[in-house]
Amino acid sequence: MQNFDSFLSSLTIGSPIAVNALSVYPLLRSSADAPFYDTLSDAVRAGTLHITEVSAAGSVPELRVVNDGKRPVLIIDGEELVGAKQNRIVNLTVLVPEGTTIPLPVTCVEAGRWRHVSDEFAPAERAHFASGRRSKLGHVSASMLSGSRESDQSAVWSEIAEKSERLRARSSTAAAAAMYDQLRGALDRMIGSIAPLDQQVGAIFVIRGMIAGLDVFDHPRTWAQTMPKLMRSYGLDALDNGVGGDGFATPDPRRFLDAISRATCTAYPAVGAGRDLRFEGNGIIGAALETKNGVVHAVAFPAADVVRPTRSRRFGLH
Repeated sequence: MQNFDSFLSSLTIGSPIAVNALSVYPLLRSSADAPFYDTLSDAVRAGTLHITEVSAAGSVPELRVVNDGKRPVLIIDGEELVGAKQNRIVNLTVLVPEGTTIPLPVTCVEAGRWRHVSDEFAPAERAHFASGRRSKLGHVSASMLSGSRESDQSAVWSEIAEKSERLRARSSTAAAAAMYDQLRGALDRMIGSIAPLDQQVGAIFVIRGMIAGLDVFDHPRTWAQTMPKLMRSYGLDALDNGVGGDGFATPDPRRFLDAISRATCTAYPAVGAGRDLRFEGNGIIGAALETKNGVVHAVAFPAADVVRPTRSRRFGLH
């Protein structure tokens, strides 16, 4: 995967910025051309992208996306969609070609509702919490071996219930949204404390000394537009004492990047445009969307065995 390796090698790691238990290592890259796509929020706001249930009856693991615009639309792994019959999160990063209708693999994050509240979904200003995204990514990658792109729905509901209990966030419909509402003030302060840098295209996130994950894009504009959603994703984990290290570890972001480049990578046809790259091994699990224009988005997490309570010391995660 030469293009992916070249993309990783083009990244420079900046100095960390810390906000309480969360530290953010900027990933910098020079990018000349403007993005060739629109983000989900921009396209929905412009009225060119429409996301609905697949039918009046609906289907929990799949939605319908219609792009009436003249540019592709990028929808990223873990983005939350609210409305219709129940709130969902996106299972994987998708580039929806212009003038097309495609199915969108999703997972429910609101177990107690199955009734219409709107005809179309709206993008929330958040992505699913990072530890949940890591688990979901593993489920989806495993399912792709048999041609599916589904997560383990019961496991996702269980993680939401356990986290909601720890954060004392109540919801009559068991919605993950309640946790973000409960901690809105703290999350907003985190976002307000960290501004995107020139040439920043992503970040490696660290929680209490333990690397929590990486999200990186092809262009600073995409990062700037998406950063608040991802800050809420990792920020919610940082506000949860059940996630992260003990605060005394010394993370090594460079080793984490190097481990991604050495992981075993498998390519699949993407949902929408491009190729879906899945990588695992060497203590890493992750995915990337590669198009004819190059890598558009990559996400990576320490594998489950690296973040178990045994406190593996790989990547400074102990």
